Amino acid sequence: MKPFTLSDSDVFSILFDGISEGALIVNTKQEIVDLNLAAAKMFGYDKIELKHQHINTLIPQKFHRKHDKHVKSFIKKDEPRQMGAGRKIFGLKKSGETFPVEAGLNPFEIEGEKYVMTLITDITKRVKTEQQILELNASLEEKVQRRTKDLKTSVDELSELNDLLKDEIMRRKQAEARIKTALQKERELNDLKTKFLSLVSHEFKTPLSGILTSSTLAKKYTKTEQQDKRDKHLNTIKNKVHYLTSILNDFLSVERLESGKFTYKFDHFSLLNLINEVVYNANVTLKSGQIINYPQDIEDVELYQDRNVLELILSNLLNNAIKYSKEDTTITLDINIDKKYLNCKITDEGIGIPDKDKQHIFERYFRAENALLNQGTGIGLNIIKVHLDNLGGEISFESQENKGSTFKIKLPIKHDN
Repeated sequence: MKPFTLSDSDVFSILFDGISEGALIVNTKQEIVDLNLAAAKMFGYDKIELKHQHINTLIPQKFHRKHDKHVKSFIKKDEPRQMGAGRKIFGLKKSGETFPVEAGLNPFEIEGEKYVMTLITDITKRVKTEQQILELNASLEEKVQRRTKDLKTSVDELSELNDLLKDEIMRRKQAEARIKTALQKERELNDLKTKFLSLVSHEFKTPLSGILTSSTLAKKYTKTEQQDKRDKHLNTIKNKVHYLTSILNDFLSVERLESGKFTYKFDHFSLLNLINEVVYNANVTLKSGQIINYPQDIEDVELYQDRNVLELILSNLLNNAIKYSKEDTTITLDINIDKKYLNCKITDEGIGIPDKDKQHIFERYFRAENALLNQGTGIGLNIIKVHLDNLGGEISFESQENKGSTFKIKLPIKHDN
């Protein structure tokens, strides 16, 4: 028996039909010159039906013009490539149904004729899978967004509740602080009342007793030659009355400043006249051998301030210097004027202020430890400080115990309304 052999064309046909992908061979006229069974089955044709048909038979109508242009360009370049790279391509079945495909193009030449082999893969399942994945991703994204929105709503609600709780806590703390402040002020007020009553009792009792004693003794000296003794007791009465008047004025000033009823009266006045009047009144209270040294040749300047308040400030500081200094000492009043401010400095040689008491010296009713035996209310310096603050001025001091003190005040020459 003669052995069975296959020709080259038979081998090619067997191999061609054995490819799982659809395979088409197209000439330069875009006519199908050959195809395998997989391609015919993919498009729903018999092989014989597609041979010599134009390739557009397998392409949806709307893609014909673009496909024709792409094929001509491809044949001209003569190199393999993937068809439809970067865009979707579709095939057209005999039934009219379109389906997504992938196609690889490979040009070749036989006996001077150019052909293109196209390997086609039906990617319908892949596209459906991808679509399902996209839909699943979209569904998951929607769920994530919905859950995120729900979570954000919950967070916002918790945040709002937290803010409400914070506000409530803050209000309670503020209320508690107000109650504590009110209790503290009430305690301070009670302490001040106690100090005030004790102070008034002590400060009024002593000078009143002195006035009563001096007036009783003055009556005993009826003869002309006893005039010196009468004058001594009359001066005592005068000084005690002056002291009581000063205390009453301090108390009235405190009450008016506390209640807001104090009204400043600004006017133009002579600084020289004011200084002379303050020093003259202070001389009445000088102890034996004490003198007030002050500039008597200062340039007269017109001030625009509250004259009575400035007089009270200077008088109070001079009286303190006299009261807390021994006999035969000098109290110095220095005056300096620049373009905007009046600067006064009052220096004494008195008992001074202990270091531990300096921080409290302007507090109301406070008296330094070494001044407790001297008469005084402890409100004079507080009144001065409040007035100077209200008038745009300031006060400072330097002091050394048992060596004396220097108080400095600074006040605008003209008050700005």
